[in-house]
Amino acid sequence: MVDQGYSLKRTTLSRATCLELLSQSPLARVVISVRCLPAALPARIAVSGDDHLLVASTEGSVILAAKRHDVISVQVDGLEAGGVIWSVMASGLASTATVAEELPNEIRSSLELGATLISLPLTVVVGQRIG
Repeated sequence: MVDQGYSLKRTTLSRATCLELLSQSPLARVVISVRCLPAALPARIAVSGDDHLLVASTEGSVILAAKRHDVISVQVDGLEAGGVIWSVMASGLASTATVAEELPNEIRSSLELGATLISLPLTVVVGQRIG
């Protein structure tokens, strides 16, 4: 590979910025291990306070991982003006959750269509901007 003499600027995001970006993202990829291979499956998400993420999923592998209290990760990314991209990943020990009265409409709609509610404590939250 030939060095072009330039590189993209990478900036580490604060936890607060990561939580803000997560809260603005209704859709995410849930990253789990299925038969020792990585899988990224779509799900609806909503931040609950500053320490939990709610995930609504119909994917059997994701639901099973939550029932087993596996570590799962949720990843979102986006594009800002000027071509700057950002990426946030949150990880923690998942568990199935009971439905609370106060749920965002998108999550509630998914549950009404048969999704399972999963709670993910935001144990590790990391993110970066590139560009």
